[in-house]
Amino acid sequence: MAFENKLGGNFTLPGTSMTLNRVGYGAMQLAGPQVWGPPRDAEEAIAVLREVVAAGVNHIDTSDFYGPHVTNQIIKQALHPYPEGLVIVTKIGARRGEDKSWLHALSRQEITDGVHDNLRNLGLNALDVVNLRVGGVMGPSEGSIEEPLTVLAELKRQGLIRHIGLSNVTPWQLAEAQKITEIVCIQNLYNVAHRKDDSFIDDLAAQGIAYVPFFPLGGFTPLQSSALDTVAASLQATPMQVALAWLLQRSPNILLIPGTSSLGHLRENLGVAEFQLLPDIVAVLDSIGQVPTP
Repeated sequence: MAFENKLGGNFTLPGTSMTLNRVGYGAMQLAGPQVWGPPRDAEEAIAVLREVVAAGVNHIDTSDFYGPHVTNQIIKQALHPYPEGLVIVTKIGARRGEDKSWLHALSRQEITDGVHDNLRNLGLNALDVVNLRVGGVMGPSEGSIEEPLTVLAELKRQGLIRHIGLSNVTPWQLAEAQKITEIVCIQNLYNVAHRKDDSFIDDLAAQGIAYVPFFPLGGFTPLQSSALDTVAASLQATPMQVALAWLLQRSPNILLIPGTSSLGHLRENLGVAEFQLLPDIVAVLDSIGQVPTP
């Protein structure tokens, strides 16, 4: 199967032949509660993934620490052998504690094991894109990322990885990384209410590097914003749809990875590719993330 439906337009990752539809799919919610263990409904999880591909999505974001291992195994069960043109982006740099905590996994052995775990559970000989995840739970932290990234670059030279991205990083860390290897994408926390990366996104767009916001409404409940609710009601849409549409219009290098384990929510998320927010609506939404002047 080839992909023809260009959801939300498309974007070609720098230095690659990978042209991605800008509306992708994030697979984290396919695991059980707290991203741990099997899904509540394994049959629907498989149906969601197959609908993702049938709808024209050619970009799935995952990680072997979702579950752990569960999400990648479901992706393999649902989609392997993978359709031509499907790009699977995964992450390493974290692991799950027995208490379901999220822990760093950035040693040489952990990086190497993480790559091989993803290869095995996805059923691949090489990973399309691997994001090195660093920083804290919900945001970057200062410090060099040279050591783990050097290991990842070595695995790329061995042919186990085609391209490398970064997650949860600062502009300084990107600059450090670019001295080691080419970086094709950045995945950070960003949404209509959390705008810390505004200038970073613009700099990445100038370099042709993709920006992938995680948790598009992370830490931001739509009911906390009457402006978002009002806009959504006027468009006969959900607040999530409006927030996703705002991201699509924010910058052409932004790729979306909204996740769900529900077929109904999936169709709502994919529908944002058809939205066109007029300038007066965008101005209202922009005001949500502005800090009032004292």
